[in-house]
Amino acid sequence: MDTKILKLEDFLTEFYESAEFPTGLAESAKYSLLAGGKRIRPLLFLNLLEAFDLELSKAHYHVAAALEMIHTGSLIHDDLPAMDNDDYRRGQLTNHKKFDEATAILAGDTLFFDPFFILSTADLSAEIIVALTRELAFASGSYGMVAGQILDMAGEGKELTLAEIEQIHRLKTGRLLTFPFVAAGIVAQKSTDEVEKLRQVGQILGLAFQIRDDILDVTATFAELGKTPGKDILEEKSTYVAHLGLEGAKKSLTGNLSEVKKLLTDLSVTDSSEIFKIIEQLEVK
Repeated sequence: MDTKILKLEDFLTEFYESAEFPTGLAESAKYSLLAGGKRIRPLLFLNLLEAFDLELSKAHYHVAAALEMIHTGSLIHDDLPAMDNDDYRRGQLTNHKKFDEATAILAGDTLFFDPFFILSTADLSAEIIVALTRELAFASGSYGMVAGQILDMAGEGKELTLAEIEQIHRLKTGRLLTFPFVAAGIVAQKSTDEVEKLRQVGQILGLAFQIRDDILDVTATFAELGKTPGKDILEEKSTYVAHLGLEGAKKSLTGNLSEVKKLLTDLSVTDSSEIFKIIEQLEVK
Protein backbone atom coordinates (compact mmCIF):
# COMPACT_ATOMS: atom_id res chain seq x y z
CA MET A 1 0.00 0.00 0.00
CA ASP A 2 2.89 2.37 0.72
CA THR A 3 4.16 1.77 -2.82
CA LYS A 4 0.75 2.64 -4.25
CA ILE A 5 0.61 5.87 -2.25
CA LEU A 6 4.11 6.83 -3.40
CA LYS A 7 3.23 6.20 -7.05
CA LEU A 8 0.02 8.17 -6.66
CA GLU A 9 1.81 11.12 -5.05
CA ASP A 10 4.56 11.01 -7.67
CA PHE A 11 1.92 11.36 -10.37
CA LEU A 12 0.16 14.23 -8.56
CA THR A 13 3.48 16.04 -7.99
CA GLU A 14 4.56 15.62 -11.60
CA PHE A 15 1.22 16.85 -12.90
CA TYR A 16 1.29 20.06 -10.87
CA GLU A 17 4.94 20.76 -11.61
CA SER A 18 4.13 21.34 -15.26
CA ALA A 19 5.71 24.54 -16.51
CA GLU A 20 2.40 25.45 -18.16
CA PHE A 21 0.62 25.99 -14.82
CA PRO A 22 0.69 29.37 -13.02
CA THR A 23 3.03 28.86 -10.07
CA GLY A 24 0.67 30.19 -7.40
CA LEU A 25 -2.15 27.90 -8.50
CA ALA A 26 0.07 24.82 -8.74
CA GLU A 27 1.63 25.46 -5.33
CA SER A 28 -1.75 25.89 -3.68
CA ALA A 29 -3.12 22.70 -5.25
CA LYS A 30 0.01 20.71 -4.32
CA TYR A 31 -0.05 22.07 -0.76
CA SER A 32 -3.39 20.39 -0.04
CA LEU A 33 -2.90 17.36 -2.26
CA LEU A 34 0.38 16.36 -0.61
CA ALA A 35 -0.61 17.19 2.97
CA GLY A 36 -1.05 13.54 3.83
CA GLY A 37 -4.35 11.79 4.38
CA LYS A 38 -5.10 8.09 4.30
CA ARG A 39 -5.80 7.96 0.54
CA ILE A 40 -8.66 5.58 1.30
CA ARG A 41 -10.56 6.21 -1.94
CA PRO A 42 -7.71 5.64 -4.42
CA LEU A 43 -6.38 2.70 -2.39
CA LEU A 44 -9.78 1.01 -2.44
CA PHE A 45 -9.87 1.41 -6.22
CA LEU A 46 -6.32 0.14 -6.81
CA ASN A 47 -6.65 -2.77 -4.38
CA LEU A 48 -9.95 -3.80 -5.95
CA LEU A 49 -8.31 -3.91 -9.37
CA GLU A 50 -5.63 -6.23 -8.00
CA ALA A 51 -8.33 -8.33 -6.36
CA PHE A 52 -9.84 -8.66 -9.85
CA ASP A 53 -6.46 -9.99 -11.08
CA LEU A 54 -5.50 -6.85 -12.99
CA GLU A 55 -1.89 -5.66 -13.05
CA LEU A 56 -1.81 -1.99 -12.10
CA SER A 57 -0.88 0.37 -14.92
CA LYS A 58 -0.26 4.11 -15.28
CA ALA A 59 -3.83 4.49 -16.56
CA HIS A 60 -5.15 3.04 -13.31
CA TYR A 61 -3.17 5.62 -11.36
CA HIS A 62 -4.74 8.31 -13.57
CA VAL A 63 -8.15 7.22 -12.33
CA ALA A 64 -6.97 7.02 -8.72
CA ALA A 65 -5.42 10.49 -8.97
CA ALA A 66 -8.60 11.98 -10.46
CA LEU A 67 -10.58 10.66 -7.52
CA GLU A 68 -8.14 11.96 -4.91
CA MET A 69 -8.01 15.37 -6.57
CA ILE A 70 -11.77 15.85 -6.39
CA HIS A 71 -11.82 14.71 -2.76
CA THR A 72 -9.04 17.16 -1.87
CA GLY A 73 -10.73 20.00 -3.76
CA SER A 74 -13.87 19.39 -1.71
CA LEU A 75 -11.84 19.66 1.52
CA ILE A 76 -10.37 22.99 0.45
CA HIS A 77 -13.84 24.38 -0.21
CA ASP A 78 -15.35 22.79 2.92
CA ASP A 79 -12.81 24.64 5.08
CA LEU A 80 -13.59 28.10 3.66
CA PRO A 81 -15.16 30.72 5.96
CA ALA A 82 -18.42 30.58 3.98
CA MET A 83 -18.76 26.88 4.81
CA ASP A 84 -17.12 25.02 7.74
CA ASN A 85 -14.66 27.86 8.47
CA ASP A 86 -11.79 25.74 9.75
CA ASP A 87 -8.16 26.72 10.29
CA TYR A 88 -6.58 23.25 10.08
CA ARG A 89 -6.80 20.21 7.84
CA ARG A 90 -4.62 17.11 7.94
CA GLY A 91 -2.62 18.69 10.76
CA GLN A 92 -1.60 21.84 8.91
CA LEU A 93 -3.10 25.22 8.08
CA THR A 94 -6.04 25.05 5.71
CA ASN A 95 -5.45 26.26 2.17
CA HIS A 96 -7.09 29.66 2.62
CA LYS A 97 -5.05 30.25 5.79
CA LYS A 98 -1.78 29.27 4.10
CA PHE A 99 -2.49 31.33 0.98
CA ASP A 100 -5.71 33.39 0.80
CA GLU A 101 -9.40 32.78 0.14
CA ALA A 102 -9.32 33.60 -3.57
CA THR A 103 -6.36 31.28 -4.18
CA ALA A 104 -8.01 28.52 -2.15
CA ILE A 105 -11.23 28.81 -4.15
CA LEU A 106 -9.29 28.56 -7.41
CA ALA A 107 -7.18 25.66 -6.11
CA GLY A 108 -10.41 23.83 -5.31
CA ASP A 109 -11.73 24.68 -8.78
CA THR A 110 -8.64 23.31 -10.50
CA LEU A 111 -8.89 20.10 -8.45
CA PHE A 112 -12.47 19.67 -9.67
CA PHE A 113 -11.75 20.27 -13.36
CA ASP A 114 -8.27 18.77 -13.92
CA PRO A 115 -9.42 15.23 -13.03
CA PHE A 116 -11.59 15.09 -16.13
CA PHE A 117 -8.64 16.08 -18.32
CA ILE A 118 -6.60 13.34 -16.65
CA LEU A 119 -9.35 10.77 -17.20
CA SER A 120 -9.67 11.76 -20.87
CA THR A 121 -5.96 11.14 -21.47
CA ALA A 122 -5.77 7.78 -19.67
CA ASP A 123 -4.73 4.79 -21.77
CA LEU A 124 -8.11 3.10 -21.53
CA SER A 125 -10.79 2.38 -24.10
CA ALA A 126 -13.14 5.22 -25.03
CA GLU A 127 -16.06 3.23 -23.64
CA ILE A 128 -14.40 2.85 -20.24
CA ILE A 129 -13.33 6.52 -20.13
CA VAL A 130 -16.89 7.66 -20.87
CA ALA A 131 -18.31 5.36 -18.18
CA LEU A 132 -15.75 6.53 -15.60
CA THR A 133 -16.36 10.19 -16.48
CA ARG A 134 -20.11 9.73 -16.05
CA GLU A 135 -19.68 8.03 -12.68
CA LEU A 136 -17.18 10.57 -11.34
CA ALA A 137 -19.39 13.50 -12.37
CA PHE A 138 -22.41 11.73 -10.84
CA ALA A 139 -20.53 11.25 -7.57
CA SER A 140 -19.19 14.80 -7.45
CA GLY A 141 -21.84 17.24 -8.63
CA SER A 142 -25.55 17.90 -8.22
CA TYR A 143 -26.29 14.19 -7.87
CA GLY A 144 -23.63 13.67 -5.23
CA MET A 145 -21.07 15.54 -3.15
CA VAL A 146 -22.10 19.12 -3.98
CA ALA A 147 -25.78 18.34 -3.37
CA GLY A 148 -24.92 16.77 -0.03
CA GLN A 149 -22.87 19.79 1.00
CA ILE A 150 -25.68 22.28 0.40
CA LEU A 151 -28.18 20.05 2.22
CA ASP A 152 -25.71 19.75 5.11
CA MET A 153 -25.38 23.53 5.35
CA ALA A 154 -29.15 24.00 5.14
CA GLY A 155 -29.58 21.54 8.01
CA GLU A 156 -27.38 23.44 10.47
CA GLY A 157 -29.33 24.50 13.55
CA LYS A 158 -32.22 22.20 12.67
CA GLU A 159 -33.24 18.89 14.20
CA LEU A 160 -33.15 16.50 11.27
CA THR A 161 -34.58 13.01 11.16
CA LEU A 162 -32.23 10.05 10.82
CA ALA A 163 -33.51 9.56 7.26
CA GLU A 164 -32.63 13.18 6.41
CA ILE A 165 -29.15 12.78 7.89
CA GLU A 166 -28.61 9.60 5.86
CA GLN A 167 -29.73 11.36 2.68
CA ILE A 168 -27.22 14.17 3.24
CA HIS A 169 -24.33 11.82 3.79
CA ARG A 170 -25.35 9.36 1.09
CA LEU A 171 -24.70 12.28 -1.25
CA LYS A 172 -21.94 14.27 0.47
CA THR A 173 -19.70 11.41 1.58
CA GLY A 174 -21.18 8.22 0.20
CA ARG A 175 -21.16 8.87 -3.54
CA LEU A 176 -17.44 9.63 -3.69
CA LEU A 177 -16.70 6.54 -1.58
CA THR A 178 -18.89 4.47 -3.87
CA PHE A 179 -16.95 5.57 -6.94
CA PRO A 180 -13.83 3.41 -6.34
CA PHE A 181 -15.99 0.28 -6.19
CA VAL A 182 -17.99 1.10 -9.31
CA ALA A 183 -14.90 2.34 -11.16
CA ALA A 184 -13.01 -0.87 -10.41
CA GLY A 185 -15.94 -2.85 -11.79
CA ILE A 186 -15.99 -0.72 -14.94
CA VAL A 187 -12.23 -0.98 -15.54
CA ALA A 188 -12.29 -4.74 -14.88
CA GLN A 189 -15.22 -4.99 -17.32
CA LYS A 190 -17.50 -6.70 -14.84
CA SER A 191 -21.13 -7.39 -15.70
CA THR A 192 -23.85 -4.84 -14.99
CA ASP A 193 -25.09 -6.98 -12.10
CA GLU A 194 -21.60 -7.17 -10.58
CA VAL A 195 -21.09 -3.43 -10.90
CA GLU A 196 -24.39 -2.81 -9.11
CA LYS A 197 -23.33 -5.15 -6.30
CA LEU A 198 -20.10 -3.17 -6.03
CA ARG A 199 -22.16 0.02 -5.92
CA GLN A 200 -24.12 -1.39 -2.99
CA VAL A 201 -20.88 -2.15 -1.13
CA GLY A 202 -19.64 1.39 -1.68
CA GLN A 203 -22.91 2.93 -0.50
CA ILE A 204 -22.83 1.01 2.77
CA LEU A 205 -19.16 1.84 3.31
CA GLY A 206 -19.92 5.52 2.65
CA LEU A 207 -22.57 5.48 5.37
CA ALA A 208 -20.17 3.74 7.76
CA PHE A 209 -17.47 6.30 7.00
CA GLN A 210 -19.75 9.19 7.95
CA ILE A 211 -20.89 7.49 11.16
CA ARG A 212 -17.21 7.09 12.03
CA ASP A 213 -16.56 10.75 11.28
CA ASP A 214 -19.39 11.79 13.60
CA ILE A 215 -18.01 9.55 16.36
CA LEU A 216 -14.48 10.92 16.02
CA ASP A 217 -15.75 14.50 16.08
CA VAL A 218 -16.74 13.97 19.72
CA THR A 219 -14.08 11.47 20.83
CA ALA A 220 -10.82 12.27 19.01
CA THR A 221 -8.19 14.94 19.69
CA PHE A 222 -6.79 17.51 17.27
CA ALA A 223 -3.64 15.39 16.94
CA GLU A 224 -5.71 12.36 15.94
CA LEU A 225 -8.04 14.23 13.57
CA GLY A 226 -5.65 16.76 12.07
CA LYS A 227 -8.50 19.28 12.27
CA THR A 228 -10.60 21.00 14.90
CA PRO A 229 -12.71 18.50 16.91
CA GLY A 230 -16.19 19.31 18.19
CA LYS A 231 -17.19 21.28 15.08
CA ASP A 232 -20.52 19.46 14.69
CA ILE A 233 -21.69 20.63 18.11
CA LEU A 234 -20.54 24.20 17.50
CA GLU A 235 -22.35 24.34 14.17
CA GLU A 236 -25.46 22.65 15.64
CA LYS A 237 -25.44 19.81 13.15
CA SER A 238 -27.66 16.77 13.44
CA THR A 239 -25.34 13.76 13.55
CA TYR A 240 -25.51 10.01 14.02
CA VAL A 241 -24.10 10.44 17.52
CA ALA A 242 -26.80 13.00 18.37
CA HIS A 243 -29.52 10.60 17.19
CA LEU A 244 -28.15 7.23 18.25
CA GLY A 245 -25.90 8.16 21.17
CA LEU A 246 -22.18 7.38 21.15
CA GLU A 247 -22.55 3.65 21.83
CA GLY A 248 -25.44 3.36 19.38
CA ALA A 249 -23.37 5.04 16.69
CA LYS A 250 -20.44 2.70 17.37
CA LYS A 251 -22.78 -0.30 17.10
CA SER A 252 -24.18 1.01 13.82
CA LEU A 253 -20.66 1.55 12.47
CA THR A 254 -19.63 -2.01 13.35
CA GLY A 255 -22.79 -3.40 11.75
CA ASN A 256 -22.25 -1.52 8.51
CA LEU A 257 -18.58 -2.52 8.27
CA SER A 258 -19.51 -6.15 8.88
CA GLU A 259 -22.07 -5.93 6.07
CA VAL A 260 -19.43 -4.49 3.73
CA LYS A 261 -17.08 -7.39 4.47
CA LYS A 262 -19.86 -9.93 3.96
CA LEU A 263 -20.83 -8.45 0.58
CA LEU A 264 -17.19 -8.33 -0.53
CA THR A 265 -16.75 -11.97 0.45
CA ASP A 266 -19.67 -12.87 -1.81
CA LEU A 267 -18.03 -11.17 -4.81
CA SER A 268 -15.73 -13.05 -7.17
CA VAL A 269 -12.40 -11.61 -6.07
CA THR A 270 -9.09 -13.41 -5.80
CA ASP A 271 -7.81 -11.76 -2.62
CA SER A 272 -9.69 -9.09 -0.68
CA SER A 273 -7.27 -8.99 2.27
CA GLU A 274 -5.88 -5.52 1.46
CA ILE A 275 -9.41 -4.13 1.13
CA PHE A 276 -10.36 -5.74 4.44
CA LYS A 277 -7.37 -4.04 6.09
CA ILE A 278 -8.68 -0.64 5.00
CA ILE A 279 -12.17 -1.47 6.27
CA GLU A 280 -10.87 -2.71 9.62
CA GLN A 281 -8.96 0.56 10.10
CA LEU A 282 -12.34 2.32 10.15
CA GLU A 283 -13.44 0.53 13.31
CA VAL A 284 -13.74 2.72 16.43
CA LYS A 285 -13.49 1.02 19.81
